Amino acid sequence: MKGFKNSNIYVSGKGIIKTSLFFDEGIIKKIGNDLKEKDLIEIPDEYIVVPGFIDEHIHGANGFDVSHADLKGLDVISKALLQEGVTYFLPTTMSTSYSNILLSLKNIAKYQKEQKQGAEVLGIHLEGPFINEELNGAQNQENIIPCDVEILKDFIEASNNNIKIITFAYEKDGYKIMPLLKQHNIVGSIGHSKANSKEANEAFLNGVTSSTHTYNCQSGLHHRDVGVVGSVLLNDNVYAELIADLKHVSAPAIQILFKMKGPEKIVLISDATEAKYLKDGEYMLGDQKVYLKDGYVKTETGALAGSVLKLNEALKNIHLVVPSLSFTQLIDLVTINPANNLRLTNVGSIKVGNKAKFVVIDKDFNVVQTII
Repeated sequence: MKGFKNSNIYVSGKGIIKTSLFFDEGIIKKIGNDLKEKDLIEIPDEYIVVPGFIDEHIHGANGFDVSHADLKGLDVISKALLQEGVTYFLPTTMSTSYSNILLSLKNIAKYQKEQKQGAEVLGIHLEGPFINEELNGAQNQENIIPCDVEILKDFIEASNNNIKIITFAYEKDGYKIMPLLKQHNIVGSIGHSKANSKEANEAFLNGVTSSTHTYNCQSGLHHRDVGVVGSVLLNDNVYAELIADLKHVSAPAIQILFKMKGPEKIVLISDATEAKYLKDGEYMLGDQKVYLKDGYVKTETGALAGSVLKLNEALKNIHLVVPSLSFTQLIDLVTINPANNLRLTNVGSIKVGNKAKFVVIDKDFNVVQTII
């Protein structure tokens, strides 16, 4: 196929319209009703063509973990993600050892360069080791260190300069690495952080523009100090990641987030582990054992440890919790919003010049077909 004809397509700036689209060599070339190109398929009226989904925060799926530095594992993950409409993702590391992080980064960079199939690796999300050990979540405390410029330089080099976003605790010497992030156009994201409101606002003034799995592993809102959560809610320039499985964050908390931030600044993520798509049992997250039971992934101590969430299911959950959002506003949560957060201009929307990767879905967010 080379595109669509007379189909419902979510076109950037126009909404969902009945039109045709032609692509070639992986790029959208034409959109309009008078296309003469061949090999265009017509999508039934009950389905809608939308941009391919982006998961900017995912540790694994289908039995493989990003931190295990396995090329085959990344291939399995990338192909498995297509079933939920994800056409782009950022393999996300953990606070494993310095040497293991280097191996993981080199492995992702190699895979990204050679990749031929599956959801496309857009870059890397470095989560840890520059986080607060008191809000480590499922990160191994033994490997957590303050922000370090020289170590981060090593990570950037190992990644072949493909780190797109880094999660760190700003109060742990975060100011030291901000010039390096700006130099390499890396998005700074506050997470696993006990920062008070003063420290959080200093981070935002200094260039941090994202919040990692908002609410989770962040200092909460208190009436004498609103912490990271309150500061994120108040800052219009900060994008807020959200794990919308209704396990990590309650429905009222999600409603507050949407009321305060607005849908344009929220990014749905999976934060998925290798247990995604698999049955209950014991798995690994980085270098630690985790256990999947009844939809929850937890450590041996009972702490939540990632998820098994699919992004199209996250959309269904948000539709239930925030029913005022339109269909296109919901789609934006997994397409143009993460693209904007990551400062990427050629993905996340359907317009001439963008990459030609699409998801065909029904009105209930069930994935009919993923086109890469």
